[in-house]
Amino acid sequence: MRLNKILKNALLVISAGIILTACATKKEVAVEAPKKEETKKEETKKEEVTKIEKIAGQMQGDVYIGTDSVKYLADGVADRVFFATNESILTTASRETLRAQAAWLRANSNITVVLEGHADERGTREYNLALGERRANAAKDYLMTYGVSSDRITVISYGKERPVDSGSNPLAWSKNRRSVTVKAN
Repeated sequence: MRLNKILKNALLVISAGIILTACATKKEVAVEAPKKEETKKEETKKEEVTKIEKIAGQMQGDVYIGTDSVKYLADGVADRVFFATNESILTTASRETLRAQAAWLRANSNITVVLEGHADERGTREYNLALGERRANAAKDYLMTYGVSSDRITVISYGKERPVDSGSNPLAWSKNRRSVTVKAN
């Protein structure tokens, strides 16, 4: 019994010593100058991160906000706003765009517009037509709150029939979930 107690105590002391030694050990690592290959790899990684950041910058949650597919109603006034999946609620970015459109339309009172509602490829034709109409009406209602007469605005829904990006991926879908303001003929 006494021997077992001595062995247990000895093991505890040795274990504690090992743990304390491991904690107190300071490793010094020699730093070598990076080789040319390593520098190139780091540059490639930085470029990849930049590409990813650019793609990420085009998405706001579930909403595309990039400029590569944005066209303009007037000089400096974007013609489209984007929506989240299955939503017709205007985002902050969409409201800013529509305020700029409203200001331009108030300054050009002889112009009438058509608000086109669009959806991505997912969902039935009927569902997407109804969703596109809700999106266009959301944009119309917002323009009206900023002084644009409803007589100057026509709403039409194309549903999923006129995609701006024919891809079948989240980025393409987010570009297609939109309302576009075009000058009426």
